[in-house]
Formats: sequence, C-alpha cells, structure tokens
Amino acid sequence: MTQSDFLPPRTALYLPASNARAIEKARGLAADMIILDLEDAVPVEKKDAARAAAVAAIGEGFGGRIAAIRINGPDAAWHEADLAAVAGSAAAVAVLPKVESAAVAAAVAARLGKPLLAMIETPAGLLNAPAIAAALGVSGLIAGTNDIAHDLRLPPGTGRGGLTLALQTIVLAARAAGVLALDGVWNRLDDADGLEAECREGRCFGFDGKTLIHPNQIEIANRAFGPSEAELEDARALIAAFKGGAERFRDRMIEAMHVASAERLIARG
Repeated sequence: MTQSDFLPPRTALYLPASNARAIEKARGLAADMIILDLEDAVPVEKKDAARAAAVAAIGEGFGGRIAAIRINGPDAAWHEADLAAVAGSAAAVAVLPKVESAAVAAAVAARLGKPLLAMIETPAGLLNAPAIAAALGVSGLIAGTNDIAHDLRLPPGTGRGGLTLALQTIVLAARAAGVLALDGVWNRLDDADGLEAECREGRCFGFDGKTLIHPNQIEIANRAFGPSEAELEDARALIAAFKGGAERFRDRMIEAMHVASAERLIARG
C-alpha cells in the first residue's frame, strides 16, 4: 500500500492497545485511521496482553477505517514479538517509532510485509528524513513533535516556532518521495481553539492530516484538514471553466497544475 492506494487520512487516533473500552468505542468514531499503540501508551507489565488485544481487535475490523498498529522499536525487548504478531495480523499499516535510518525502516517493512508509517522524532531522523521517506515499504512519515521538541531543548509553552524547520523538513521529504505526511499530536485536551489553530497551521505547512490522542479532537481535525464547501465549489467551478493553457479564473490566473490540485481536493472531499 502506497499513497496512491488510499487517500491520506485527515485524522489518525492513537489508542492504547491495552484499553479494551477505548478500542470498542473507536468502532463508532469518525477518525479516518485508528492506531492501536503497543509502545509509549502501554506499561511494561501489559505489553504482551496489549499485543494480543491489538491483533484481536483489528481482526474484528473498524468499520472500513484504516487500522494500524504502532510497534515497539528495534531496541525494545518486545520488538521481535511485535513484528511477528503484526505481520500475521489484519492490520493494514504498521507504525514504527523513532526511525533514524532508511535501512532500519526498509528492514522492518520487509519483515512485516505491510506498508510502514515511519515516525520522525529525533534530530537524526530529521536529517535522514528524505532517505527514510524514500525507503522501500515506507508509505508515509509522522511528525513526533513532542520528542523533537524535547531533543531540540525547546522551552515548554513557546509554541511551534522552534519546530518550523523540522515540520517543513518532514513534509518536504514526504512530498519528494510521494508518500503521506501526518502532523504531530496536540497535548492540551481542553483547548479546542488551540487545536483548531494548530490543525490549520499544519494544513498550511502541507500535512495531509493530524495524529490525535483523544476522541474529542476528531471532529475539529477532520474539519480543518478536509475541504470546506466553499473550497469544493471553487474547485468544481475551476475545472469546469478551464479550457487549456494559462487563463484567468475569477480573481487569479490558472493553468493545468491548478486543475490537478482542484481534482485532488475534490477527491479528498
């Protein structure tokens, strides 16, 4: 599965694979992708049970939503067991944390036999992001903004100004490789206005969608990363008006490139 095989998700919701109640609730949520987490969200003593629960839950399906499992990284004690379980599961996608080299990403993707979303969470990962995005089996990059901010020693509460280069690097690498790019999570659960602003910023940076940590964030992110009715109307009118070459449409000049963008936006809508 590559980006051409499915529309990039507007929203990808992380859920601890150890939380059966949350997993069951997710079957009725409007997230485009569900990521059952075996890594940071699961305590050590629950790793084995969470792995089995994730495989079973995905076997039951999520109502047509893209179902993914985030495994523990190669340095973790549970990595080999995760690989074996996910490779034999019905998961459509696997997520690998803290990817820093294309060789590691390609090796994990090959063993899993599934498309891989590589998380870029460290300075080394950022510097190698173009090669990681282009690695065989990688279908997208996910910005791990919390870890990047930590490693860059950014002061807490200072916004995303210090992350601008990192975020644009991830999008640039993804676009060069023709794979999808998902923005990092929003931590302040009670700040809906802040979430909406960050989603709109992420879309302006070029991200396809946003990773989320709470169901209450889905509706806001879906709306921000999906086209508005006004955008859809404008896209349809542009396509209908285009006759070829460079020409004026409404208040701007358009050419074939703009038609392609309009068609992509309509497909997403």
